[in-house]
Amino acid sequence: MTKEYRAKVFKSGNSLALRLPKALGIEEGTEMIVREERGEFRFEPADKPKAKIDVSGFAGKAPWLKVPDRRDFEERQLDWEGKKLKPDE
Repeated sequence: MTKEYRAKVFKSGNSLALRLPKALGIEEGTEMIVREERGEFRFEPADKPKAKIDVSGFAGKAPWLKVPDRRDFEERQLDWEGKKLKPDE
């Protein structure tokens, strides 16, 4: 069953805004996508960016896990294209 709400368009600065009823349960600051389909407007919440997980402290939580020593990587100076700045001596 579809519920119907009335909303009012008003001027906000140089734009038009749509005041939505609180009963919709949309939180303030929610980013929305608005689509026009055959002369009708539809809106839906935009996908939130996926949260990034900080894994920097996980190694200490698993003492059985062997973390390789980072000294096995060779350090070299590269330019923006990935070419070596200094040739091997």
